[in-house]
Order: sequence, then C-alpha cells, then structure tokens
Amino acid sequence: MYWGDLVENKKPKIFANKIEKDIKNNEKYFYSNMEEKQENLEEHNKTEKNVSQKINDIFSSTRYVYKADVDIKLKDSELKTKIIGKNKTHLITIDNELIPISDIEDIKFSN
Repeated sequence: MYWGDLVENKKPKIFANKIEKDIKNNEKYFYSNMEEKQENLEEHNKTEKNVSQKINDIFSSTRYVYKADVDIKLKDSELKTKIIGKNKTHLITIDNELIPISDIEDIKFSN
C-alpha cells in the first residue's frame, strides 16, 4: 500500500448548514441607496442638461456659421456677446474670452 492510496481514499468531512431561504439582506440597502442617488443626480442634471442642450443647439443651428450672437445669463450678470467655439468647460467668445459653462444659467440667440 502506498501513501498516495491512503490520501485519495480519505476525504475531509466539513459541516455546512443548508440555506433553505432566499437571502436578500443587502439587496434592499443597495437599491434604496441607488434610488436616492438617482433622484439627486436627476435634480442636479436638469439645469446642466438644459444649458448643455441649448449650447449644442446653438452650435448645430443653421444660424451658426462662424459666430453666434447670443444673450447669456450668468449667475451674477448678463452678457451680449458673440461666441465662436467651446471646449468641455468654457465657451469661447470672439474677443478670446472664456466663459465658464458652469456659471451659465441660460443662453439664447440674440434678436
């Protein structure tokens, strides 16, 4: 008889309780936390989305060729300017000024 034969025949006995019910103890916490975050995210994105959509509409408009005459309402003031471009965080005016998009409350074409 070899040592390998003794080891193969002996299997360790491990005791484990059988779980006979569905366990969902973390599921409720996870989903409730996600719902709160989703609501907060939706509220935060309402104004951001509207301003971003308006800026994208201006740049994709047929009235925009090189520059767009716009009225911009900022948190603390209002501007009438011509915008020529944008990057991720700022609008670029014809005077080479940068206007932070996060400060913009409303934007529309000038009449």
